[in-house]
Amino acid sequence: MANKKKEEIPYAEAMHEIEAILGRFRNEEMDVDRLAAEVKRATELIACCKERLLRAEAEVKKILE
Repeated sequence: MANKKKEEIPYAEAMHEIEAILGRFRNEEMDVDRLAAEVKRATELIACCKERLLRAEAEVKKILE
């Protein structure tokens, strides 16, 4: 999958990519030469998802006030 800036990737797509990376890792399909790049990508995606969740939580709290 082509790398997109974290702001551009939809939450569901980011989660799907994280799950795919984890699946390759769990099934021992991850090439040791790609391990660092895959871990870096997963870390970026997780940060993106966390940021979106925190933003959504803040918006919901603001609405409920």
